Amino acid sequence: IGGLVLHKGQIAEMKTGEGKTLVATLSVYVNALEGKGVHIVTVNDYLARRDPVWMGSIYHALGLTVGCLQHDASYLYDPEVEDAPSGMEFLRAVSRPEAYQADITYGTNNEFGFDYLRDNMALDEANRVQRDLHFAIVDEVDNILIDEARTPLIISGPAEEPVQLYQSFAKLVTRLDDETDFTIDERTQAISLTQDGISKMEKWTNTDNLYDPENYHQVHYMENALSAEISKIRDKDYVLKDGEVVIVDEFTGRLQPGRRWSDGLHQAVEAKEGVKVQRESITYATITLQNYFRLYQKLAGMTGTAMTESDEFYKIYGLEVVAVPTNLPMDRDDSPDLVFQTSDGKWNVVTEDIAKLHVNNQPVLIGTTSVEDSEYLSERLKKRGVPHQVLNAKNHEHEASIVAQAGRLGSVTVSTNMAGRGTDIVLGGSDTGRDGWQIEHDEVVELGGLYVIGTEHHDARRIDNQLRGRAGRQGDPGSSQFYVSLEDELMQRFGGERIKTVMGWAGLDEETPVENRIITKSIGSAQVKVEGYHFDMRKHLLEYDDVLNKQREIIYQDRHEALSGESLKTKFVEMLRREFADAANHHLPGKHIDDWNPAGLIDEIGRICPLPPELATEEQIYEWGRDQILEILNDFAETIYQTREQDLGEEQMRTVERLLLLRAIDTHWVQHLTAMENLRTGVGLQAYGQRDPLVVYRSEGHKMFGNLQVAIETEVIHTVFHASLTDQPPQGTGRRQAPTATTKESPMKAINDANRASSPAAGGGKVGRNARCPCGSGKKYKRCHGASA
Repeated sequence: IGGLVLHKGQIAEMKTGEGKTLVATLSVYVNALEGKGVHIVTVNDYLARRDPVWMGSIYHALGLTVGCLQHDASYLYDPEVEDAPSGMEFLRAVSRPEAYQADITYGTNNEFGFDYLRDNMALDEANRVQRDLHFAIVDEVDNILIDEARTPLIISGPAEEPVQLYQSFAKLVTRLDDETDFTIDERTQAISLTQDGISKMEKWTNTDNLYDPENYHQVHYMENALSAEISKIRDKDYVLKDGEVVIVDEFTGRLQPGRRWSDGLHQAVEAKEGVKVQRESITYATITLQNYFRLYQKLAGMTGTAMTESDEFYKIYGLEVVAVPTNLPMDRDDSPDLVFQTSDGKWNVVTEDIAKLHVNNQPVLIGTTSVEDSEYLSERLKKRGVPHQVLNAKNHEHEASIVAQAGRLGSVTVSTNMAGRGTDIVLGGSDTGRDGWQIEHDEVVELGGLYVIGTEHHDARRIDNQLRGRAGRQGDPGSSQFYVSLEDELMQRFGGERIKTVMGWAGLDEETPVENRIITKSIGSAQVKVEGYHFDMRKHLLEYDDVLNKQREIIYQDRHEALSGESLKTKFVEMLRREFADAANHHLPGKHIDDWNPAGLIDEIGRICPLPPELATEEQIYEWGRDQILEILNDFAETIYQTREQDLGEEQMRTVERLLLLRAIDTHWVQHLTAMENLRTGVGLQAYGQRDPLVVYRSEGHKMFGNLQVAIETEVIHTVFHASLTDQPPQGTGRRQAPTATTKESPMKAINDANRASSPAAGGGKVGRNARCPCGSGKKYKRCHGASA
């Protein structure tokens, strides 16, 4: 059933231990027979490496080739490989294109996404690695397409950005009074300065009006400093490792080296912690995971927890979720929540209950929501004399060995959300090479199987379900119990005090829990609200990215045509004709020769290429009618271009065309991405003027893209008659990384640039001759207000 679901392009919800890895082979094999390539997308490099080692022999026996992508290497499955390291059996190192040419290719979402972006930065077709995106099966699909959806993939390079402002504002925000100077919205976690806080910041920064557009760059640094100080907590949201701020994934608890918060937030956290502040970056290429995976002709996914997000999967990706029944009936006892008044009371009871379970030798898995909580509980267990293992982002390299033993007699494992994906906890521990495994397995079954403890509810119900799903694998017995405090973050945000009042707990001590289905239901309702809020955020992100996505498709298609090796001659001749016609219409308006400016026409065409002999002098221009001149220029475009081709040689001309077009596209596209990011950041202020920010973003983004296309065409035409093959176009190298800050300009600059069309250029700013005139006429500056300059 699972194989059919995947083959139909749907999401298969299969519980833990039901064999998702095996089921995928059915759909993968059938679709790989088309010869167009199947991508299997995993959540980390370990699984991208493990699964082809496990499944490679099956595919090899069926006559299919298997590739494997890693962060810094690529492999093919080869049964003849010998002496490979443990975990790399039968994997032979190959080039990236070879791995993609395999019938089946394993890799993480980041590897596939970044390779797509790099392919669209390549200066030669031979440097592209991916084939057309045919069919992908996304493992742990909810993690990749939901949790990671808010994280854009960005290839960027360093920009010139003074770091002193980050350090200055990091110090200033610590002087604010948390009672009077700012407020925090418990639901959205948004931080806002009060009037007292604004007055203090204006005094400290010697600013009359902090929110004047001229000072908006300071607001950018201030808001990031506030978020860093208040919202980003060490050992929960990030850890300090080797003098760097390393993000902890909120859903998996894993470290995310190389990933950076965007828009300067990461720099603000670095300044807060007193480590080296790395410069912000210029974006060379970017795409969200939502839009990347929508590029596949066919998409499917599998996970143990998808039903709670079925609406989002269908609305965003057009994917239906199908629950695949378990092979054996589920035998897990999920108890109602135990709710405590205080956090201290909760932790005291959790510690004692773990100790009691350990005395009985029943294996226990405890899930925490942060590195900080896992270490806090670990310290309590040490004092209580309970031996245990800790699995969190700080020791993730031991994950496989820790999880393999988490089902053994008497084992106690404290984990963040890391233990929730891609791993099975077998009762009695791993059965590899152990003669007594069956005896221990049976003893654990007699004790009731794995006992799962949740110490706090996550924002999303499916993260809780993943933790519960560690128990009751393949019909095994198991139990789960959540311990909740009214001081937990989720409860504080959604009515903890109200529940406390309703329950009338005035006479209960802090270690006396209440087990109440109504409260459990209230917690579920709170999670639904948070899930809805996060869905709205992801949908909002997609609506904005769809504007840029349409532009990206056009630009990447133009690049693909340039790289394809086919002649661009027709395209260049048409661009030249448009440039000639544009010049003639500007300098020879109407039928009256008194309005003509033949000298201007001669000068402008002469800047592009040699003049046509019929129009070499002003006298000759006056001899012709305007329509005849347009006809002469139209024919001359092809003639002069043919002459240029003969001078260079046909092969070299094709190379010059390709390199010039790629250089113009890449240069202006990078500038456009920065401008669009500035526009997006600043456009939020339009809401204060009763304008929908998204409508403004679409409208202004469309105008900016039109200017981009004009700028590319103009640069190419003004260069093609003067370029030689010694002119090597620069290529942004970029870095492989997830979100980084993308701009060094004030976010308001994009708004001001976009709105500048309301008046002609003022004295201070210099407008390029080939740019659109600021007056809003739609003409180039040189043919409008720049004509008399």
